[in-house]
Amino acid sequence: MLFVARTAMAFQFQSVAAVAPLVRGSLGASLADIGMLIGLYLAPGVALALPGATIGRRHGDKATVLAGLLMMLAGELLMTASTSWSLQIGGRLIGGTGGVLLNVLMTKMVADWFSSREIATAMAIYINSWPAGIAIALMLLPAIGTAFGMTAVGIAVSVLIVVGIGLMALVYRTPERSPAGRIDGRGISAGTSCALISAGLIWCLYNVGFAMVFSFGPSMLVERGWSNAAAGSAISVVLWLATLSVPLGGLLADRSKRGGAVLAAGCAGFALLVLLLSRNGPALPLVIAMGMVCGLPAGVIMSLPTRVLDQGTRSIGMGVFYTVYYAGMLAAPAVGGKLAVWAGTATAALDFGAAALLTCPLLLWSFHRISRLPQPMAAPSS
Repeated sequence: MLFVARTAMAFQFQSVAAVAPLVRGSLGASLADIGMLIGLYLAPGVALALPGATIGRRHGDKATVLAGLLMMLAGELLMTASTSWSLQIGGRLIGGTGGVLLNVLMTKMVADWFSSREIATAMAIYINSWPAGIAIALMLLPAIGTAFGMTAVGIAVSVLIVVGIGLMALVYRTPERSPAGRIDGRGISAGTSCALISAGLIWCLYNVGFAMVFSFGPSMLVERGWSNAAAGSAISVVLWLATLSVPLGGLLADRSKRGGAVLAAGCAGFALLVLLLSRNGPALPLVIAMGMVCGLPAGVIMSLPTRVLDQGTRSIGMGVFYTVYYAGMLAAPAVGGKLAVWAGTATAALDFGAAALLTCPLLLWSFHRISRLPQPMAAPSS
């Protein structure tokens, strides 16, 4: 159920980039404007990621996730109702606010279910919802938008969100003896906070690499003469194959106990393939290879916070982790769009993504250095 709900979130997030040429035509927006609109979906996370767990603790994880899904639906309906730029921004922010609640709380809910089991594999399966939702959006939305217009795109997104609401309300249950209600009175130490910031930066930069591919990859192929629908379908191959490579990476990490090597090799290989694609390499072979490699680090990265957090500090720790992630992801699409405008081509955004991916192994070294230091006991919080 968590997978389905987060798939709806990814589908909504990608709904702007998937039909970017149509959005530019209907709204008169530039690539920089599209980048800003993409990034706005993640903007509320900077302020809400940290208190998100507190909101869930007060009202219940499941109820708060349902409220987040309803906010996503309201934001999508607002964007569908008008082509006004201000309403597009408002709807994107409302939908993104709901998405923040889903991201923080559902990651914690996965940890509540699987913290004592193969956490890297469990996290890999859960976060597979993101590439799955984006791949579905890239495959379906360009064709829907071309055939029926932007209103039909909004309706398609709304339908999937409604499905998520129904399944979450009727089927999902909290785990027995869930630790969610037993929140420790301790805070987290400065060393743990630094380790979480490093982990959050790794997750952020890894997703920047992903975002540049699926946000600006279709536009790059359109520049090379591809149709909008064909470009979206080609880039969606990366995401479809990622649904296989993401859980494979989690299994490799859990079984081999060499998660760091899986992360470093996956990020380096992903970056190399992105650079080759941006250099006018053969698109289909490269996107197939990219899909087979790009998902390998995901489960390892999402398991990093569990190495420095226990049940009592999980809520606040995931809040710190996601605050860093959202802060970086807010700026990244806009930076990618501005680089594309400055260079006169969307390939500049893909080069930016490759550079972000190559930074991840360096940050992993920093995380390991910090997490191995002796951690003093945090003082009781007020």
